[in-house]
Amino acid sequence: MDFGVVLQCNPPASRVVELAVSAENRGFSHVWTFDSHVLWQEPYVIYSQILSATRTVTVGPMVTNPLTRDNSVTASTYATLNSMFGNRTVCGIGRGDSAVRVTSGKPCSVAELGAAVQVIRELGNGRSVEINGATVQFPWARRSELEVYGAGYGPRMLDLIGRQTDGVILQIADPLIVEWMVGRVKRAAEAAGRDPAAVKVVVAAPAYVGTDVAHQRDQCRWFGGMVGNHVADLVARYGGDGAGVPRALTDYIEHRCGYDYNQHGKAGNTHADFVPDGIIDRFCLLGTPDQHVSRLQELSDLGVDQFAAYLQHDGIDATLTAYGDHVIPALQPQLSARL
Repeated sequence: MDFGVVLQCNPPASRVVELAVSAENRGFSHVWTFDSHVLWQEPYVIYSQILSATRTVTVGPMVTNPLTRDNSVTASTYATLNSMFGNRTVCGIGRGDSAVRVTSGKPCSVAELGAAVQVIRELGNGRSVEINGATVQFPWARRSELEVYGAGYGPRMLDLIGRQTDGVILQIADPLIVEWMVGRVKRAAEAAGRDPAAVKVVVAAPAYVGTDVAHQRDQCRWFGGMVGNHVADLVARYGGDGAGVPRALTDYIEHRCGYDYNQHGKAGNTHADFVPDGIIDRFCLLGTPDQHVSRLQELSDLGVDQFAAYLQHDGIDATLTAYGDHVIPALQPQLSARL
C-alpha cells in the first residue's frame, strides 16, 4: 500500500511545502491538496515549490473540477510541471464542491466530467484531442505522463470512473462502504472491456494517531459534515431508502441542517454537530498506531492501493511521525539484507 497526505493550501505556503517535505521524509509517496481558489491559496503554484523541494513525491489536487478551470489549461499545467520535474503529478477530479458552491455555482453533470477527463488525460499525456471541433495537442509535451483519478460517491459517478479513469478516489474509510464502491467501479471497468485491476483505488480520510479518542473525534467531526454534503446530493437524487446507495452511507444525515463553506474542512466547525461518534469511528482512522494498521490492512484486503491521510487537526506532526515510524513500515513488504 502507498501512502499520501492531504493538505489545505493555507498561508503561508511555505508551511504547506514544509509539511510536504516532512511527509516525503517519513515515507509518504503522494502529497494531495484541496483545490478551492476562494477558500485557500492556489495549489498549482504551491505544487511547483513542493516538487522543487522534494525528490520523489507525486502531487495533485483532491480534487479539482471542470468548472473553475478550463480543461486545456489544466492539462497544460500538469504537462508543464511534468516537463520541469519529471512526471510527478496526478489529477484528481470531481464534479465540483467547495470551489464551485462558494461562488454560488452548481456541480457539473457526470457527462461533463467524462468529457473533461478525456481532454485532460489526452493532452496531459502528449496526445491529441478534439476541442470545439478542432484537433489540438501540446507539441512540447510528448514525454508527459499523467494519470487522472475520479472522485465520487454515487452509482453513476462510480460507473463513469470505472469506464474511463485511471483510478478512483474514495473519500471515506468505512470498509463496508469502500467494498461497495470498489465493487461498483471494478464491475463498470470490466463491463467496458477494461482490466479492473488497472483502476487504482485511493481511500482518503482523516488520520489522527493518539490515545485520546474523544478529542480525536472532535477534531475530525468536520469530515462527517463534508461527506454529508455529498450524501445530501445522493439522497436528493436516489432517495433515502437505500435505493442505489447503501443506507450505511445515507442514514446519518437525517438531522443535517445545512453547510457553511466558510468552515469547510476545519476542525471544530459548527455545522457538523449532527455527526455521531460512530460515524467518525467508521469514516476516519483514529486511535493508536496498531489500530490504524488494523484498519489499513482491512482496506488493503479490499483492493485499496493507497491511503491518503487528511491532516486537518491539531496532531499533524505527531501523526506524521507515527506513520513514518510504525504504520507505513507495517503495511509495506520487509526485505532482508541477507537471504
